[in-house]
Amino acid sequence: MRLVRSLAVLLGLTAVVSFPNSVHAEVKLPAVFGSHMVLQRDAKLPVWGWAEAGEKVTVSFRDQSVSTTAGNDGKWSLALEPVGLGDPGTMTVKGSNTITLEDVLVGEVWVCSGQSNMQWSVNAAIDPDLESAASTNNQLRLFYVPRVSTAEIQDDVDAEWTLCTPETVPNFSAVAYYFGRNVQQVLGVPVGLIHTSWGGTRAEAWASPESLAATAELSPILETWEKSCAAYNPEAAKAKYEAELEKWKAASEKAKAEGKPEPRRPSLESDPRLSQHHPSNLYNAMIAPLKPYAIRGAIWYQGESNAGRAYQYRKLMPVMIESWRDVWGQGDFPFYQVQLANFMQIRDEPGDSAWAELREAQAMAGSVLPKVGAACITDIGAAKDIHPKNKQDVGKRLARLALHNDYGRTDITPQGPTFKSIKVEGSDVIVEFETYGRGLISYYNEPLTGFAVAGEDKAWKWATAEVVGRNTVKVKSADVSAPVAVRYNWADNPQGNLYSDLYLPAYPFRSDEWDGVTINNVAP
Repeated sequence: MRLVRSLAVLLGLTAVVSFPNSVHAEVKLPAVFGSHMVLQRDAKLPVWGWAEAGEKVTVSFRDQSVSTTAGNDGKWSLALEPVGLGDPGTMTVKGSNTITLEDVLVGEVWVCSGQSNMQWSVNAAIDPDLESAASTNNQLRLFYVPRVSTAEIQDDVDAEWTLCTPETVPNFSAVAYYFGRNVQQVLGVPVGLIHTSWGGTRAEAWASPESLAATAELSPILETWEKSCAAYNPEAAKAKYEAELEKWKAASEKAKAEGKPEPRRPSLESDPRLSQHHPSNLYNAMIAPLKPYAIRGAIWYQGESNAGRAYQYRKLMPVMIESWRDVWGQGDFPFYQVQLANFMQIRDEPGDSAWAELREAQAMAGSVLPKVGAACITDIGAAKDIHPKNKQDVGKRLARLALHNDYGRTDITPQGPTFKSIKVEGSDVIVEFETYGRGLISYYNEPLTGFAVAGEDKAWKWATAEVVGRNTVKVKSADVSAPVAVRYNWADNPQGNLYSDLYLPAYPFRSDEWDGVTINNVAP
């Protein structure tokens, strides 16, 4: 059954996976518990599942053995005390039957989620043959959640833990794999990666329904979807499809007879209630079933589908993060985003940018919530490809944040320079950066680019800039005699070249708070 449902997902079929939990003749576990799994070290280890009502269930691992009793609804849960690193072990779960999970490691566990750039596989990124050939690593374990969208909270997912091998790596998330590989190699401990993503989806689809309903600023999202769902008529949709199909058949026959290309076949309008874009549907099917499996933290690559709604995203992203933290019950676990890469046409003049505003919103989550950060990748994108192929550097930059912030590796610089303050001195603007112990440089000592300044008239002009100290840059423009604000890399496809001396890019910023792009579209 698991194989059949996995094939359905791979073929692009929408599936609703039902896991009954009220009647059980024997003890069962959710799929996230399995042979080859990684348990989070030095943390309470929740274990849960289903059994006959009133049945005694005992979970044993290493020198621990903990028992509980299934409730009237057939559910049971317990927690093992924290465990440390050690040799591969065996976990047994015993009731009327016994489940034996082999080759269980203890180490670091990370959830890896988002849209298509997180879903993007090793096989679709650069150097797939070389990377896959070198991927055998018994200390790295993979768990790939199938793409399922549901309107109801699910109990389980149709997946399993696998070893990291040239056979399993090619179709796994490239960003997740390169992140996990770096963390595993630096720490020298086992790492488990839980990959749960879906291309083209919006952040609201990944937030819990309770968190969205409780946030007034996000009500336009819910209201828009409620109207769309209320307007959907399955009978009318079917009748329309059948009528269009008959027209298509006639047009197709005519095209064939005339030797012309066949027209596009019509498709049946899908039910918006089951859409992967519907608020909370992916949380229901692809996040909720995983909790409260003990984890260290989460990495997140998403935002393209929310571009144009940056001001709303400022609220949405913290709400989503907190909704995950609340249900996991493990406090403020680390959460690291990937900022949008540079993309689309390179503009000749400075100005407003929806993608720049979204990057800003991504960074702002770290000022609202603890242990939240963002990796900058505005130097590795592509003008005509929303899926940049260099995922190795994305994984490295996420790993830097985690290794420095969460694992005490102060010898590793966490990120590139970030904006700190400005000081206006006549026609010059002195910009100070937080450089995290490094110095500022331009890319291969080329003249600095990407800076713009504006006066009180808010008219942005390109500026010249130069590094004048270990952490400062002087910016000026012959067209702005009295500057009041400065921006750097504020564009959809920025081309600025300010780096730290480790060649980590400076983060885009603006010192002003002037309103820019305010699309804020929420239509399905």
